[in-house]
Amino acid sequence: MDFTFSEEQQAALEAAKAQFAGLAPDGVPSPALTPGAVADDFDRTLWARLADADLLSLLLDSEYGGAGLDPIALCLVLRESAKALARVPLLEHTAATTTVQAHGSTEAKEELLTRAGRGELTLTVAAHGRTGHDPAELAVVARQKTDDTWVLDGTQTAIPWAHTADFVLVPAHTHDSGRTVLALVPRAHEGVILADQFSTTGERLAELHLDSARVAAKHLLDADGAWEELRLLLTTGTCALALGLGEKVLEMTSGYTGRREQFGHPIATFQAVAVQAADRYIDLRAMEATLWQAAWRISSGAPGALPAAGDVATAKIWASEGIRRVVQTAQHLHGGFGADTDYSLHRYHAWAKHLELSLGPAAAHEETLGDLLAAHPLG
Repeated sequence: MDFTFSEEQQAALEAAKAQFAGLAPDGVPSPALTPGAVADDFDRTLWARLADADLLSLLLDSEYGGAGLDPIALCLVLRESAKALARVPLLEHTAATTTVQAHGSTEAKEELLTRAGRGELTLTVAAHGRTGHDPAELAVVARQKTDDTWVLDGTQTAIPWAHTADFVLVPAHTHDSGRTVLALVPRAHEGVILADQFSTTGERLAELHLDSARVAAKHLLDADGAWEELRLLLTTGTCALALGLGEKVLEMTSGYTGRREQFGHPIATFQAVAVQAADRYIDLRAMEATLWQAAWRISSGAPGALPAAGDVATAKIWASEGIRRVVQTAQHLHGGFGADTDYSLHRYHAWAKHLELSLGPAAAHEETLGDLLAAHPLG
């Protein structure tokens, strides 16, 4: 395997660095400890800049104004966005538009994709089910009312950016056959109710209640494997966010321990401090290796002893465990300063906890990996 990035992927990375440069929230009080939401909307100014830099259409085909790149390029951009804790729905929006492009109707593609790539429409995804622990595709029931209309009933929880996105891509199981479909549900729509929820980051989430909500057949994605592909892309993107956040936190820790002196020496020169920092560096390199393995598998469909889900589960195990250890060590090495809410490390810690649990903690993916190994014995 050669994980050298192509010129196009490198170009996407450089564009991302330019857009996210200088956005790191140094000195910003942690929103996790403030009442209510951080803000009512995502960062629209940054969103417009990302659109102008063609970073919202990375994975779209040229006919929709996109660059036609792959999930590896997306993960490179997401890693940079996490270093700055960018408040934009880049992962959810890109995953949703990519899924519409692959499995949506011709009408839905023509209606949504070009405008979504320009940032004129925003999409998000309901991926956490009714409680956050049960399968998302079982939380909503879809019934075909007529040839042109489907009706949705059920509840999805913890949907990011749902209060300001134009469409929510909702997995559901059909009433008759139990197969999984994906529905593009308009935010402002009869039968759609959004209730406030808040993440550990202080961001505003939504609990989505669907009460006989009607969806046009053109907005229903009914293809085998569509939900699985979307879930794997979302999970891999979450691993990229965790990696970028962890790299920034280790950089902050390195800078602090290099400046902080005890007994006339920087604490970075103390063996106990150096060993802890080295262990976290190893965690980040493991997170990086497993991320690119997963991104490569879902990008290329390359064959392997296990389905791509095995590589994605492995990456999420490392991402969840690794990011938790990185931020805990960072808090420890910063001492009391690390717990000061006037210093931005606290905000990174809150985001890390969110990413650790998002789309399942390590234990859930260990169970998935075990099931895959049992179904596909190696050797």
